[in-house]
Amino acid sequence: QVQLVESGGGLVQAGGSLRLSCAASGNIFSVNSMGWYRQAPGKQRELVATITSTGRTNYGDSVKGRFTLSRDNAKNTVYLQMNSLKPEDTAVYYCNADINVMAGRVRTNYWGQGTQVTVSS
Repeated sequence: QVQLVESGGGLVQAGGSLRLSCAASGNIFSVNSMGWYRQAPGKQRELVATITSTGRTNYGDSVKGRFTLSRDNAKNTVYLQMNSLKPEDTAVYYCNADINVMAGRVRTNYWGQGTQVTVSS
């Protein structure tokens, strides 16, 4: 099995910054991509940012120019630097990983438990 450990959520003022981290561990053969999604109350879960093992990134339209996703492949870890935060960024942020597991090298998708980000005005 694979586990995703998230950290860095909290409460910040509008205009401030926050950094989220997500580390994958367990029975991993290789990682195809990792990233973050978020879900606010009453809304659909939406893409924040993803990054492949080769460094290709994909950002949601609402965070382009404000958030930056980076990776440390040796640690199977991604970092989401969030700048110029707005109240509408308030949501539960979920780490996601697309992983080839050791058992049969089966491609499998995993989710973290979620971490709360609250931006006050």
